[in-house]
Amino acid sequence: MILFLLAYLGGVLTIVSPCILPVLPFVFARADRPFVSSGLPLLLGMAATFAAVATLAAVGGGWAVEANEYGRLAALALLALFGVTLLFPALADRMTRPLVALGARLSQSADGRERAGGGTVWPSLLLGVATGLLWAPCAGPVLGLILTGAALQGASVGTSLLLLAYAAGAATSLALALLVGGRVFAAMKRSLGVGEWVRRGLGAAVLVAVAVIGLGLDTGFLTRVSAAGTASLEQGLLDRLHPGADRPVAMTGGQPGGALPVEDEMPPLTGAVAWLNSPPLTAEGLRGKVVLVDFWTYSCINCLRSIPYVRAWAEKYKDQGLVVIGVHAPEFAFEQKIDNVKKAVADLGIAYPVAIDNDYAIWRAFGNEYWPAHYFIDARGRIRHHHFGEGEYDESERVIQQLLAEAGRTSVSDRLVAVQATGAQAAADMADTQSPETYIGFARAENFVSPGGSVRAAPHVYAAGTPGLNQWGLSGDWTVNGEHAELNAPGGGIVYRFHARDLHLVLGPAAEAAPIRFRITIDGKPPGDSHGADTDADGQGTVTSQRLYQLVRQSGAVTDRTFEIRFLDPGVQAYAFTFG
Repeated sequence: MILFLLAYLGGVLTIVSPCILPVLPFVFARADRPFVSSGLPLLLGMAATFAAVATLAAVGGGWAVEANEYGRLAALALLALFGVTLLFPALADRMTRPLVALGARLSQSADGRERAGGGTVWPSLLLGVATGLLWAPCAGPVLGLILTGAALQGASVGTSLLLLAYAAGAATSLALALLVGGRVFAAMKRSLGVGEWVRRGLGAAVLVAVAVIGLGLDTGFLTRVSAAGTASLEQGLLDRLHPGADRPVAMTGGQPGGALPVEDEMPPLTGAVAWLNSPPLTAEGLRGKVVLVDFWTYSCINCLRSIPYVRAWAEKYKDQGLVVIGVHAPEFAFEQKIDNVKKAVADLGIAYPVAIDNDYAIWRAFGNEYWPAHYFIDARGRIRHHHFGEGEYDESERVIQQLLAEAGRTSVSDRLVAVQATGAQAAADMADTQSPETYIGFARAENFVSPGGSVRAAPHVYAAGTPGLNQWGLSGDWTVNGEHAELNAPGGGIVYRFHARDLHLVLGPAAEAAPIRFRITIDGKPPGDSHGADTDADGQGTVTSQRLYQLVRQSGAVTDRTFEIRFLDPGVQAYAFTFG
């Protein structure tokens, strides 16, 4: 229920975001009509269409986005006709006689029905559907939470209802604005007699809005302008009403060192599409064992930095009754490929059982929301402790020792493991990390500064722009999809202004692509001693598989730096930056 309230309030806040500006002319073009028969159907059509399209885009992949592009073009044409009929009523009359144009019907026939006492519901509803196809709200924390959940857990009635709640919130604030605007419009007509000029002004505004949306400015400049304003308001809502919405650095439950409470019964482990290093395990078959369940995915830097500890615990305590189970729940589509997971498990030296949870069956059974997430289960099958995120490894190991002692193991060592991890698995320098995880696909992208903004699901030649701290841009010929951006021609690159010791980028070759060569620079120079595990001192490297690549590990003082990666071959897919 809290998520639905958050979604609704997040939608209400869109009225103060510049991202709503392009659709306002379509809404206020009906301000002089009765709200119930004109304004309300428009807003209902807009909300329902946005929820339907956003659901498909979140869970349906690229084909849904492509299909919507055709719908956007049709909607642009329809609304352009609508604007012309408002701007030139005489032209609308000529259009309606020979062609019965749809745009003219939306205005002229609606006026005729209203004067005759009829309704304007269907023309307004159709106008709302067209507006919903074009509306691209800024993806702040609330909408990002909804879309991330949809992408992870697949299509569901809940996903559509959350998106509908968000759209209903936006429609509510627009309805209030429309009611006020209608009174203002009526007062102007009574007092000044300028109704026709107001109508033409609205027609011009509609045509300007069509041009803004058609040029992509609604998702480019306006998104950047509004990001700082509404994101802080939305984040405040999340912090107050849903404190677990963001992936934490560390979040624990229970009382390590004291009496550990019983949090819940261990859920079943059914629904995995495959098991590695073990036959399928069951909750019943694990009774009498202490169990650590680790939710992870192999391109997640937080997971990679936790694995050396999980691996060490599994080895140290396996003969004393501990069973470690890694539940691999994919974040990106390529992590659903079992062969990719098998390779990652081998590369990471994981010998304990791994359940491949591509359908999120185990994830949902635990009610989990995080990578990594550790659940500690006693010999009686009860969850006694949990820890979300990185860190607090000593406390987690003490919990393992305590649960083993409760299970009657008398020879449990009270010493703690000593981990010496290297490469991407080495501990982060969180005290001096100021750059956040940053997604490149348009579904969750933020702080994108290439001029003109992102062009969705279509080839486009970008210029990198001049990013400020935690901003980034593309250069060259790219196709930006919901989950990743793919390079269409050699020589393209990505620029990011960051502040952290380490910089990682999730990359992969497109299907059947050959290895892709790249070169990185830091502040325009080769990295030298600040190169990462996947680059050399000259900044050269090769993308050979779909995984996380460590590109920078600074050897000196950590300051704001400008990172650039340029690909010498086409076909790379770029997913997300992470830092540490």
